[in-house]
Amino acid sequence: MNVKKLNEYFESEFKMLDRSIVATPPTRESLESFCKASGTEGWFLPMQFAMNFGYKMALENVKDEVTNLTKDL
Repeated sequence: MNVKKLNEYFESEFKMLDRSIVATPPTRESLESFCKASGTEGWFLPMQFAMNFGYKMALENVKDEVTNLTKDL
């Protein structure tokens, strides 16, 4: 597998997170602090669902990229 291409893929994906309409918080703690400060701490469960779905999507994307990088090996 080409590690350099995989790292380039990660970098391009990370850059996209900061270009969206809603910027991605740098840490989970900052996300939780934002919820507390905005009075939406009751949204913990939906926030957890959203984070888990995001993790799932990220893993699926990485799996697809690794498959693409290794299909000719």
